[in-house]
Amino acid sequence: MKSAKNPVVWLPLIIAVSVAAGIWVGIEFGGRRNVSAAHQKFSDILSLINNEYVDEVNLDSIIETTLPDLLSNLDPHSVYIPASALQAVNEDLDGSFSGIGISFTMFTDTATVNEVIPGGPSEKAGLMPGDRIVTVDDSVVAGVEIPDRDLVKMLRGDKGTVVKLGVKRATSKKLLNFDVVRGDIPVNTVDAAYMISDDTGFLKVNKFGRTTYNEFLTGMTKLMNQGAKRFIVDLRGNTGGFMEMAILMANELLPAHSPIVFPRGRNEMDNSSMFSDGTGSFRDAELVVLLDEYSASASEIFAGAMQDNDRALIVGRRSFGKGLVQRQTTMPDSSAVRLTVSRYYTPSGRCIQKDYELGKRGDYDKDILNRYDHGEFYDSDSIKFNTDLEYLTAGGRKVYGGGGIMPDVFVPNDTSGITSYYINVLNAGLIQKFAFEYSDRNRASLSKAADMKQFLSLLPSDDELLQQFVSYAAQKGIPARWYYINISHKLIVNYLKALITSDILGREYYYQVIGSDDATIKRALEEMRRGNASVPVMSGRDTVPAAL
Repeated sequence: MKSAKNPVVWLPLIIAVSVAAGIWVGIEFGGRRNVSAAHQKFSDILSLINNEYVDEVNLDSIIETTLPDLLSNLDPHSVYIPASALQAVNEDLDGSFSGIGISFTMFTDTATVNEVIPGGPSEKAGLMPGDRIVTVDDSVVAGVEIPDRDLVKMLRGDKGTVVKLGVKRATSKKLLNFDVVRGDIPVNTVDAAYMISDDTGFLKVNKFGRTTYNEFLTGMTKLMNQGAKRFIVDLRGNTGGFMEMAILMANELLPAHSPIVFPRGRNEMDNSSMFSDGTGSFRDAELVVLLDEYSASASEIFAGAMQDNDRALIVGRRSFGKGLVQRQTTMPDSSAVRLTVSRYYTPSGRCIQKDYELGKRGDYDKDILNRYDHGEFYDSDSIKFNTDLEYLTAGGRKVYGGGGIMPDVFVPNDTSGITSYYINVLNAGLIQKFAFEYSDRNRASLSKAADMKQFLSLLPSDDELLQQFVSYAAQKGIPARWYYINISHKLIVNYLKALITSDILGREYYYQVIGSDDATIKRALEEMRRGNASVPVMSGRDTVPAAL
């Protein structure tokens, strides 16, 4: 895309621009335009209802229920957010919320603490993993089947306020009482950053929140100091967030003056082209980016910048296809409207937004299911490129717009270990429940492990762990079917180990275990060994899916 007539923004100026990934945040209303006849008509109807309707009605309530329908007639990503939901929506990306700093599991009728955030309010108060929460502010919450969301509301609150907890601990016959002062709890968006081989670092980014760039930079630097010369950035399942974070991450990996993204809207303020400034710390490192059908928005901006600049190898499956940018405007009553204000274009000039019709969100939402039905998750030949939307990367490779980012290397969805037995125990939640109960019974001994290698050595053999689980599942109503169990053996055991490791050591270790048998990660490592992730990548070749 040519951009000579459009304003250009270099990376040092980005910090001053409030840009979101799909979400630009507005605080006040912009200038109001002249009221049209339609606006006046809407106002007149409300006046009629208010003054002449047979019964007295609450106009505020009517408007509140009407606004979502109004916005549903636009594109699929323009939405109304009620005041009651705005805080929770913002917390997901803001980087922190006010609470007590624990994660808990409620597989029975009692919440059990399975992680205490280091340095958080609960750790300071003395809570420990394995504690059962019996009372909250003198209200009994154990044995009453309180919904998870209701308990979360009781535990969260304003910073500096106190919540009183009554806790049952295995080492005490008496109920233990703790006064926990609520504080800021970080919302981590980088789930894992670890060495996956002697010279390869792996980062899992779950969303693009306000702290993502700092977390990404910290993780990359840590891995580089541990010897990483090449990196795998996993954006699978990452539905997006703040565009600014994706731009800043891309800047760390691109040489100077490389285009990153071109937003284009009706207003000039929405048309700032973004280029790298050449100050990135990882410009020469080999890079693979992992995508799947749930990678969207900011994930696609980052991946598109890497692919179109021939900077990284993209491995996995075709991404979601969200090329629209929203600005969030807060209303006087603390509700908000998230309105699409522009489309963004990747460095080659392509818009990767998939097709939609105004007001037809049902069809749009079914796109992923339609891809599955058409076999796209398993066979790259089922994907048809729109040759009218053909573009060239910096190195002359062909890429296509109009519906997500197609990876350079296609890896089908791995279903090799999935059987009816596996689906039954998974749907019943038995794998998670068994892992939690096993962790809880053996917490004292497992917590003594010095590292993950020693931790895994403390677990039973694969066959013994599987046998214990099968017996557990049979007690819960799912009989053993050994023909199918043997097919799912590796899948079940690896999942159990990952969950147990996560319960004891923390979430990052889950990815280290589960990733050891991940087909997409294995393919990424294989491509790196072949030299296909060097800079520049595959210069002069078409971007066509290579089947696994």
